Amino acid sequence: MNTNIYTSRSRIVITCSKRLSPYLEQEVKELGFELERVFATGVELFGTVNDCIRLNLNLRCASQVHYSLLEFTAKNPDELYRVLADYPWENIIQKDGYFSVTCNVDTPSINNTMFVNVKVKDSIVDRIRTKTSKRPNSGSELSGAVVYLFWKENHAEVFVDTSGETLSKHGYRKIPGKAPMLEALATSTLLATKWDRNSPFVNPMCGSGTLAIEAAMLATNRRPGLLRTNYSYMHFLGYEESVHRQEVAKLKSQVKEVSGLIIVASDNREDAISISKVNAGIAGVEHLIHFQVCDFEETELPERPGVIYFNPEYGERLGEVSALEKTYARLGDFLKKKCQGYMGYIFTANLDLAKKIGLKASRRVEFYTAKLDCRLLEFELYSGTRREVKETKEITE
Repeated sequence: MNTNIYTSRSRIVITCSKRLSPYLEQEVKELGFELERVFATGVELFGTVNDCIRLNLNLRCASQVHYSLLEFTAKNPDELYRVLADYPWENIIQKDGYFSVTCNVDTPSINNTMFVNVKVKDSIVDRIRTKTSKRPNSGSELSGAVVYLFWKENHAEVFVDTSGETLSKHGYRKIPGKAPMLEALATSTLLATKWDRNSPFVNPMCGSGTLAIEAAMLATNRRPGLLRTNYSYMHFLGYEESVHRQEVAKLKSQVKEVSGLIIVASDNREDAISISKVNAGIAGVEHLIHFQVCDFEETELPERPGVIYFNPEYGERLGEVSALEKTYARLGDFLKKKCQGYMGYIFTANLDLAKKIGLKASRRVEFYTAKLDCRLLEFELYSGTRREVKETKEITE
């Protein structure tokens, strides 16, 4: 067997955090791929590792892109070892290279996933040493070739993890700040809003700037692949750097400037704004964001309405929650009095605090952050009363 994984089609499973799959599905379809299946934590399609290169470079909402090598039945670690030792690893892993193994295991015969990792590594190393008289190095760093095992009950499947380090981090946030929102989650919540990527986007309480940076990257079609130089797919036999270079050249050519784009990020802490500026500079979008050091109520709003998006603290201790009740009430007053004509969004994991906002949400979109059940609350902030807006619309029609 001498299959080139870069040009041979197989099943591709793209994973994401829970509740992000609708936005991942949207992204993959926009890239022109046909999906076979959408599930709670990912999507499935067919393609080559060269297709995986394109997916890795473009996707904002994904975690990993896995390319299937083989499926089989294994009741215990010895059976797992025997099947993997028969696979021609010498055709895809460099005999004097480096690889690592990750796994997701839920089978009765195993209570220690590290033991499974070692078993998979041993089978690969033993096979390559038998066939080539040399052996690759292995370790826990995901900086080289990565092999991924999914093993549930008696069903096992082995993949090339073409990503390596997770795609959910987009590579610009060198200084995270306090309790930052994961980049893939931030983008997904933006895709869930009604922002048109042309009208103003305002992000008070910006923290380390993730939402404003992701908004700027979305508006100008800057892809995460422009900020990252190493993926697992670069370290398997058959990789052609020219394919990667061509895809990166496409990314660069697709970047666009949006005339009149206004993105505002404010925070009452100078250090937060300093961190945001550094992160935005790495992402290449600092020139697109207007930064302000001020309380959220003093944020200078563009005259032309757009979207205003808050990601306030949720409060994990009783004292914090009590203090935040006033903050959430102030948020509601600010949206009601100062943001007429805008679409307002508040992302929170504390639905009790959300009641203090004092506005009725027109939509509630479910998300998770870490293991917290979250909601993106949408508020239609009419410039007059709802009745006045409706009457004006009827007259114009």
